[in-house]
Amino acid sequence: MRRALSLVLALALCVGVAWAIVSSIRGHAGGGGGAAEPTLVRGVSGSEKEPFFRDPEVQAVFARNGLKVQVDYAGSREIASLDLSTYGFAFPAGVAAADKIRRERKVTKRYEPFFTPMAVGTFKPIADVLVRNKVARPLGNSYYQLDMHAYLGLVARNARWTDLEGNGAYPARKALLITSTDVRTSNSAAQYLAIASNVANGDNVVQSRAQADKVLPRVAPLFLRQGYTETTSEGPFEDYLAIGAGKTPMVMIYEAQFLARAAAKDPAITPDRVLMYPDPTVLTKHTLVPFTPDGDRVGQLLTNDPDLKRLAVKYGFRTADAAAVKRYLEERKVAEPPTLVNVVDPPAYEVLEYLITRIQQQIQG
Repeated sequence: MRRALSLVLALALCVGVAWAIVSSIRGHAGGGGGAAEPTLVRGVSGSEKEPFFRDPEVQAVFARNGLKVQVDYAGSREIASLDLSTYGFAFPAGVAAADKIRRERKVTKRYEPFFTPMAVGTFKPIADVLVRNKVARPLGNSYYQLDMHAYLGLVARNARWTDLEGNGAYPARKALLITSTDVRTSNSAAQYLAIASNVANGDNVVQSRAQADKVLPRVAPLFLRQGYTETTSEGPFEDYLAIGAGKTPMVMIYEAQFLARAAAKDPAITPDRVLMYPDPTVLTKHTLVPFTPDGDRVGQLLTNDPDLKRLAVKYGFRTADAAAVKRYLEERKVAEPPTLVNVVDPPAYEVLEYLITRIQQQIQG
């Protein structure tokens, strides 16, 4: 009897130990409810970063750090006018919009994990026509530089593509204009305006309303003569890729949009599609403004986590680690973009906003 009781107790002990082990394994695997759920943090970002945030690898990095990041998208300038009370962070493209948000929300912190220059997506035959007409020049074998002084001169005289000498590549009678987004809502168009206003102001940053009024007649036609414009940068870029030169011979984009598709071997980036860099140009610093402790963690991770920095390069963004960008592009046989020297600052938010408001008044008649 004692022996039988001992056997029963021993068996019960074995079963208990086995159950404890199984329960422990399930808990660590997340199947038994023991693992903590990631903390949800909501943010709003410029649309140019949507592919980055949707990447499963990016989401996995956040999850490893206990966060589930859910992002809404809007034009970067539009973000500054939204009700941000339900968000943990805002992540517009551009310091000016970010600083306006910081002032209004009384936030001191900001993070600038990556940046991208403004560029013009175009086609090699069109770029070569501009070179022959001394409006552009080649930068090595893969890139070009657009002389903004010469370009504004063409716009001032309402030039058409057929006015260019030796233009057999694009004999269209349409106005010679760079397609952009809506300057009233989108950061990429606002950066285009910043570049043009600098050139029109004698290669100086526009610093006052008086200077803005002076340059307005030269810069307003860049937007007024375009007709309908998209609210975010993805729209015109997709037209450039899908429809081609017939609709969009030149489009103002972020360099990152082009490089990300080229590195991913997107068949839409055909050999005749090339980048031209405005001279001068501006750098768009993607600036995260945190509103909550979890939003602040997102900013810290984007700035410091090696995997997130690597994934930012995957999406064409430049980071402080220039060697990593070069290495990534070399691995994917994408020509390294040029080092840009003639980089200018945009006007202060209030001055740029005044310029945009004046253009809006002319759009509305």
